[in-house]
Amino acid sequence: MVEHAFHMVIGSHPVVSTQTGTQAIDRAAHLLVLLVESEDGFAVGELADRAGLPKSTTSRLVRALERHGLVQRDVDGGALRPGQVLVDYARRGAGDADLIDLARPVMERLAERCGETVSLGVATVNGVDSVAQVDSRFLLGTTNWVGLRVPYHASAVGKVFLAHGVVALPAGRLERLTARTLTSREALSRQLVDVRRRGYATIVDELEPGLMAVAAPVRSALGSVIAGISISGPSVRLTPADLDRLGAHLVDETAHLSARLGHQALKEGAA
Repeated sequence: MVEHAFHMVIGSHPVVSTQTGTQAIDRAAHLLVLLVESEDGFAVGELADRAGLPKSTTSRLVRALERHGLVQRDVDGGALRPGQVLVDYARRGAGDADLIDLARPVMERLAERCGETVSLGVATVNGVDSVAQVDSRFLLGTTNWVGLRVPYHASAVGKVFLAHGVVALPAGRLERLTARTLTSREALSRQLVDVRRRGYATIVDELEPGLMAVAAPVRSALGSVIAGISISGPSVRLTPADLDRLGAHLVDETAHLSARLGHQALKEGAA
């Protein structure tokens, strides 16, 4: 799907501003193809070697592609990956309706097991959008998140997207929504390392006082994170230990959903 997105987007964006001509466009296109086909991404030097180009030329082309959202760097500034323009197009091409239909049974199982609100979120330019929800069985904590947009740094699904390089933190000061909102980029970066290690993200009183949540990623057939599923509830019913317990179960369920989207089959076929 991202390969298709690349071919569509490359035809409509002026990808190179510092160089002109067919050769520059061909080189930029080749770099994008290498990034789209890579599961782990490349550092600039590695990408230059794979493309057979000088590192200085590769750096100039990458900067141009970054300016147009076709390439982005991991949150730690390391590996290069397909940018938000391609990610957004691929997600639209897959169709939110199809994703919701596939995610619904998983969300209902999770809601039945824990009794709390289960939501499906996708990445947008300005934050996480909730596109589907299964309500809590309790009156306290029942909120309709569908249609609401929340910031990446203060939400569990948002941290999933940040941890996996789907989006980057915006420039400038991070908004403090509560006394416990992480506004230190260094502290947030350390937490995102843990998110990647254990497979899920949590928030405790960071988006709203008394609100706790845990989220895990949903991957496409190509392995990219295209959505996140979260479980949220009030602190009168949930503890940090509950979040860890639910997080482990959530990781299993989102892995099954990712497999239905083709991710597991792709990994097995590549092994």
